Amino acid sequence: MKKILIATNNKGKAKDFETLFSPYGFEVHTLNDLEQDIDVEETGVTFEENAILKAETVSKLLGIMVIADDSGLEIDKLQGAPGVYSARYAGEPKNDEANIDKVLSELQGVPEEERTARFRCVLAVAGPDRETVTFSGSCDGVILEERRGSNGFGYDPIFYSPVKGRSMAELSPEEKGEISHRGAALRQLKEQLPQMLDLGDAQ
Repeated sequence: MKKILIATNNKGKAKDFETLFSPYGFEVHTLNDLEQDIDVEETGVTFEENAILKAETVSKLLGIMVIADDSGLEIDKLQGAPGVYSARYAGEPKNDEANIDKVLSELQGVPEEERTARFRCVLAVAGPDRETVTFSGSCDGVILEERRGSNGFGYDPIFYSPVKGRSMAELSPEEKGEISHRGAALRQLKEQLPQMLDLGDAQ
């Protein structure tokens, strides 16, 4: 069976990819399944650069097809910050609550119409003898003045979705998947998958 590695430790993400790839005869693995500890330093200045860097580095190490993603929050009033630094915006170690506090502090007094933002996700697919391809998705919203909801992770409690009329942390996983940046990127990948795999087999 052909193998594909998803460069994540997140079991939830792995399930999404298993559903996507199993009909094509691919066995899905994650970083949790590896004996060696692979840590790719994210030195890119865009989500695309980081996703490609992770996918290509791990693919070269293991000699198999790899999918990596990079995602984060872009706030217009903060000139696109926190961007690629979303996970560690408040510094090391990574702390979701501290990151939220920093964003709320920086937007203090900013009116609702100027609190526009979006979540962005880029998926990169790399493999031996194939050109790396990327898929991106985004989800537009507004940064709230205080936390709402207890679902999700990261900035979800302060990210309000006008489409759903609630914060991302007030949505069920299914509702979030319908509008999320990662869901949008995954749907693009799914659309191109048969063609990509045929190309791969031809090589």
